[in-house]
Amino acid sequence: MSALPIPNVPLNNGTSIPQLGSGVYLVKPGEAEEVVSTALEVGYRHIDTASLYGNEAEVGQAIARSGLARDEVFVTTKLGNPDQARAADAFAESLDRLALDRVDLYLIHWPLPMFGEALGAWKSLIEIAESGRASAIGVSNFEISDLQQLIDETGVVPAVNQIELHPLHQRRELVDFCTQHGIAIEAWGPLAQGKSDLFDRPELLEIARAHGKTPAQVVLRWHVQQGRVIFPKTVRRERMIENADLFDFELDATQMEAIDAYEAGTNFGPDPRTFDAR
Repeated sequence: MSALPIPNVPLNNGTSIPQLGSGVYLVKPGEAEEVVSTALEVGYRHIDTASLYGNEAEVGQAIARSGLARDEVFVTTKLGNPDQARAADAFAESLDRLALDRVDLYLIHWPLPMFGEALGAWKSLIEIAESGRASAIGVSNFEISDLQQLIDETGVVPAVNQIELHPLHQRRELVDFCTQHGIAIEAWGPLAQGKSDLFDRPELLEIARAHGKTPAQVVLRWHVQQGRVIFPKTVRRERMIENADLFDFELDATQMEAIDAYEAGTNFGPDPRTFDAR
């Protein structure tokens, strides 16, 4: 069960993260163990879960079942939205469900600015990182103002911001801010969740034919060349293999610009400024 040849992206605290991961959002608890086991068998070594997904226990069981050494698997989980005021306890509960003594990355899942608890949660994450139980800490779905508050109030810059990002929703101002502050971008929904005509567009089809790849592989490669960490969601072994077949070709500047031109400000997930998921 050898690892796929997936590059690592350096993080601002001196650690690094595999650029391609397997996410388990919307994977039912009864299926998650098998999905993660399959991903590990295929060669993925980066698993992304969350308290809100309800499948941390199954993720932990799959990792234990794999026989892989703990240091061989990069594990991310996230603080649940109702738990921002009790982040330390919630983190300990996630570790218990995962049956791990540490995670590689712990994120605040949503900013929830209407409650004003993210800063307190971030201070708890800083203490968790200092204890060694999380190798890196970061956030998910945070806007510039949310990030600026954390940085201004604590001086600790998140290692990661995991956001909805795809050719139709490129978040350029937010990405520029993160780049300037050394915050790695993780793209969730990197293929626009299959909710658009993206894969039918002539320019993308032409680029795919030129490289002997699928349109999805071209879009994932577009992300990779910009240094992003990606989680193309699938529960199918053959698609996991296909999604990882990204590192034997390169898009040229003209091809990258053609995909850049698809920016439309079209998001398919919730608006982080107003989303209240409690």
